[in-house]
Formats: sequence, C-alpha cells, structure tokens
Amino acid sequence: MKKKLTFIDLFAGIGGTRLALEQTGKAECVFSSEWDRFAAFTYELNFGHTPVGDIRKVETKDIPRHNILVAGFPCQPFSISGVSKKLSLGEPHGFADKKQGNLFFEIQRILEAHRPDAFLLENVKNLRSHDKGRTFQIIMHILTAELGYHVSYKVLDAVNYVPQHRERIFLVGFRDHKDFRFPVYQPQKKPVLRDILEKHAPDKYTLSDHLWSYLREYAEKHRLKGNGFGFGLTPLDSHTRTLSARYHKDGSEILIPQFPKNPRSLTPRECARLMGFPKTFKIEVSDTQAYRQFGNSVVVPLVRDIARVMVGELTRTNYADAMKDCVFIKGDTYEPDFSSIDEILPIKEHCKH
Repeated sequence: MKKKLTFIDLFAGIGGTRLALEQTGKAECVFSSEWDRFAAFTYELNFGHTPVGDIRKVETKDIPRHNILVAGFPCQPFSISGVSKKLSLGEPHGFADKKQGNLFFEIQRILEAHRPDAFLLENVKNLRSHDKGRTFQIIMHILTAELGYHVSYKVLDAVNYVPQHRERIFLVGFRDHKDFRFPVYQPQKKPVLRDILEKHAPDKYTLSDHLWSYLREYAEKHRLKGNGFGFGLTPLDSHTRTLSARYHKDGSEILIPQFPKNPRSLTPRECARLMGFPKTFKIEVSDTQAYRQFGNSVVVPLVRDIARVMVGELTRTNYADAMKDCVFIKGDTYEPDFSSIDEILPIKEHCKH
C-alpha cells in the first residue's frame, strides 16, 4: 500500500475539513489546531485526540512536515454580517481585527517555513470584496508573489450536495501545478430539506407563540421599510438559507413548517446532516454549542470532492469513477495590480502587528 499524503488542519473547528480529506482514503492528518474549547472537545470526541490551542503560540519547528495545509481561517472579520456588527459597535474588522483578522498571517508563517506541496483555504464569499478588494489582494500577493504558489480560487455553492444555499470561496494552491480545475457536482436529483429531517423532533424545537409572533411582526416591520430582513420558513421540497453560527439565538433564518403547529428550528443532528456530516459523527455538547459548531463548519462532501482532485494531482491518481457526476471548471486566476500594490502592502505590515 502506498504511503498516504500528510496534512495539517488549522482553525480546525470540529473537523469538517479533516473528514473531507480523510474520505479520499489517501490523506492522513498529522497536526491540528483549534482554540475554542467546545469545538476542540467535539473534535477530540470524533478523532481521538485534542487539537493544540492558539496557533500563534505554536513554534513553527513543532509543526510536523506535511504535504497539504488546510485551513478555514476565521471568517467573521470578513463576512457581511460580521463586518456590519463590528461597524455598529465601532470595532475594527478584517485584518484590523487583532484577535481573528491577523490569523491569515499564521498560515503565511507555516507555508513559508514548511513549503508543503499544496494548500486548501476556505472563507466567506465576502472575502473577495472586503475593504474594496484590498484584503483579498494582500492575501493573493502573499500566496503568489511572496510564497511562489500557483493559486486558483472559486466561489462554490453547496446546494447540489446538501439542501442549503451556502456560498464559500475556496483557494487552492500548488507549488508545481498551474491549472487546477474545481469539481462541480451535478446530481440527478437535487437534495431537498425533507431529506435531512428527523421523523420526530422533540417539542422543545417548536417556536413558542411569543417568539413566532415576534418574528412575524419583525419581518412585517422591515417589509414595510423595504428591507429584506425576516425569518426563513423553508418549504420541505426546497433548500434552506445559509446555516450560520448565530442560529442558536432564535433559529429564524431556517424554520421548518409543521402546520397547524408553529414552525420549529432544526435539531443539532439535522444541522449535522445539512452540513454533510455522517450519521456516525458524535454530538455531545449543548444545542447552543452544536449550532455554533456546525454553522462555522464546512459542507463535508463539497470539500471532499475538491480534496479528491488535489490528491489526484499530487499522486497522479485518477478519480474518474468516484467523480463521474462532476464537471470541472477552471478556477479564477489572480492578476496582480502592481500599480496599486505598493499602496496596499504597507497595510499588510500594519495589520500583522
């Protein structure tokens, strides 16, 4: 048996990306890092070891050599909702967010020291346009011009894998391969909400009369103002909005109709299914933590298909049978704007400190 490729799992959350890589059958995790103790608990429960904590406190020499670096670096500093919240509170966002925004530079540190064959990064769609594109330009300049990787990126929607509209940007980089093509799954039948629902959800997930009245009044108030804010009552034969980490607050973005009763929120197990986690995945935290964990995770089968192509490139393996329902599209190519890069790079140096 050929030796497996090795990978490290940064900002690992509950291990969605690790699951995806392992499902290729040709990759083995040799290091993981996650600073949230509840997520780390779920990770240890499912994978048998506890990830190390704050990656900023880990010496580069203590990170094993690896073929692939994978990271879903914190998206809140760049997401539309996260930026809006920061602005409303008068707090910094993006790279200026000292707690989370600077964590991309930890990826840079490790890539620079270990020079893995490839990397896979994931973030919110808004990363591309955050700060009028300057954030993305800094990231791409570092990955390409400074570190020398050939990088492809694409915004992909998970709706063909799970009944959820969930757009995320994926960045794939290789030291030697220049023409990466992203897989796009084309199922014979799109998944729908009823596919992932439990037969008998406990009554505690049904909205109270008070909360249901509040949500309807709130939605109507914003409708009259011409805003789009409101709850998301999802038809059973359709797909949901994006599951977010704030789902624990009231579950309003994804509500399940159950007429004549009030709608209900998803159960944690349904959230796991909505993110493509296997039925064997263990959930032993509170509902609040489970909602946060799955809302912050990745859609496992989508990432698995990207990982299959990456592994195929690195091992010259043909995954044609496993990916027969996929088409392949060329990733977007970064074209550096050197006319403005000298103005942008000082921002990078300021943000790292």
